[in-house]
Amino acid sequence: MTFKKWIGSSALVATLIFPTTAVFADEVKSAKDFTERTYGFTAVDEDIVAASTLFRFDSGLAFTYPDAIRGVYVTGHSAGGARFKDLLNLMDTTDLNAMVIDIKDDFGELTYMPAEDSPLKPLEIGNSYIKNPREMLEILEENKVYPIARVVVFKDSALANAKPELSFVDDSGVWKNRRGEAFVNPFMKEVWDYNVEVAIEAAKMGFQEIQFDYVRFPEGFENRVDKVKYSMGEYENTDLDPVQRRVQAVTDFVAYAREKLKPYDVKISVDIFGYAATLPEAPGIGQNFGKISGNVDVISSMIYPSHWTSYFGIAKPDLEPYRLVKEYAKVENATLAKLENPPISRPWIQDFTASYLGAGNYKKYGATEVEAQIKALNESGIKEYLLWNANNRYSPGVDYTP
Repeated sequence: MTFKKWIGSSALVATLIFPTTAVFADEVKSAKDFTERTYGFTAVDEDIVAASTLFRFDSGLAFTYPDAIRGVYVTGHSAGGARFKDLLNLMDTTDLNAMVIDIKDDFGELTYMPAEDSPLKPLEIGNSYIKNPREMLEILEENKVYPIARVVVFKDSALANAKPELSFVDDSGVWKNRRGEAFVNPFMKEVWDYNVEVAIEAAKMGFQEIQFDYVRFPEGFENRVDKVKYSMGEYENTDLDPVQRRVQAVTDFVAYAREKLKPYDVKISVDIFGYAATLPEAPGIGQNFGKISGNVDVISSMIYPSHWTSYFGIAKPDLEPYRLVKEYAKVENATLAKLENPPISRPWIQDFTASYLGAGNYKKYGATEVEAQIKALNESGIKEYLLWNANNRYSPGVDYTP
């Protein structure tokens, strides 16, 4: 893609202005001592290049990172529809200050129409949910709302159906889970670049952070490894066992994406299953909490009480939001404390009622339950959080800084 070529050539130009000191030393020798030399060039530290303003993209928008991010999830439909005004009002009348907005959604489609000159335009995955992303971001800037772009990575029915060779295939075609969703293959660099290109577009729009979601293999993948066909790409001939290959691929993608996005001066965050922090390895999906955390600016564990089975000695976690979050935070804090440069912890918490759990296993969630989760985080030293409600209807009357 054209941008990637530009980065490569710019890096090359940078190296040409830093010849090795050995070359200069040779210049002081007399002519009679002259011998033919092969001139080499010193490689430039990519961190130095990324830190230089000469290689930084400026969207023209200015956002200040809040005292702590307190955000909500926003679909493309909500961001581009009438509910956007309601969500802005929620920001203006409470201590909430950020929106996580779908840019590439759970189906693998964009929530906006790419420009004619965009490398994403020919892929025909654009939708006009957000008719004018730039105008939307300018409104967020005016209202001092911090914008985060959500990019769903490896759950991608659109790409899987268009290019089955980048997915997992069984006898009936592209493999799909019980909800009819397809995944693309985290081993494939082509898939990495595809998602990085989406993230670059979001950064160019003016988003201050790219949040990668579904950075993993399908749930239960360890049980279907021998039932689907897929390529392992460059990981085919490694000495790693199958679990570690998956972990390495997922971790490598995160590190790769962060490097590619450095010129855009955006933070990188990753959503991760809450239980991944409690295990040395999540064997099927390839998530290692510590390794991913070491490659991001922000880690967002999905710790909705409804999503846990009996855990931490809590028989029915959805009924005890405060206790569940408090117990989880102990584990996460211990894991992050082992890292030299731990990321910001910004968990996803629950603002929805999980009636699907059945009578006696769930409770109706409202202000009290949301505040209980926030209180548990605060008491554990975790000041940032994100609220999840798939319909973007958030509980009224919540004290977001209890």
